[in-house]
Amino acid sequence: MAQEKYHVNNPVVAFLIRRFFDRIAAMLGAVGPHSVLDAGCGEGELLRRGVLGSVHTVSLDRSLDGLTEIRTHTPACRPVCGSVLQLPFARASFDAVVCLEVLEHLADPAAAVQELLRVARLAVVLSVPYEPYFRLGNLLRGKYLDRLGNHPEHIQHWNLRRFRNLLSPTVCEVEVVEAFPWIVACVRPKGKR
Repeated sequence: MAQEKYHVNNPVVAFLIRRFFDRIAAMLGAVGPHSVLDAGCGEGELLRRGVLGSVHTVSLDRSLDGLTEIRTHTPACRPVCGSVLQLPFARASFDAVVCLEVLEHLADPAAAVQELLRVARLAVVLSVPYEPYFRLGNLLRGKYLDRLGNHPEHIQHWNLRRFRNLLSPTVCEVEVVEAFPWIVACVRPKGKR
């Protein structure tokens, strides 16, 4: 399971993960979507935790293994294999799009944000690791010591200013909150308030 990090016995880590998903749920609650695209869904942690409630959800990921895992715990979900850089959906197909812990893996995260905004009617909720704290957390847990805590697949590194700067030119409203050791943002497509 690639998302085993969400299922830990350490009470401090478990608290931080719960708070992260609570912040995501609060942002989505403020949007009030009837349909959601979970872009880069992995094994469907949002669905597993009930963050999306009974909202019509489409789960998109490049990994067929991840999409198969979703089917084991959420048989009614609609899995789609695809990339956040080229979404197989029409403009404004979903009320909200959620994209968690994906942008740090992409060479062109701005292109992904544009594509996510294209298919969202009301809002896009995004998260990225908050650096350098995410790396420090990895070091404290004894992870990726030879890389100074940097996950081997992370090619982008975000702090509050850099993340806001990525998002600000593309939208008219950006709400950024800290969910240590992550940053969470809710962005609204131009013309949607």
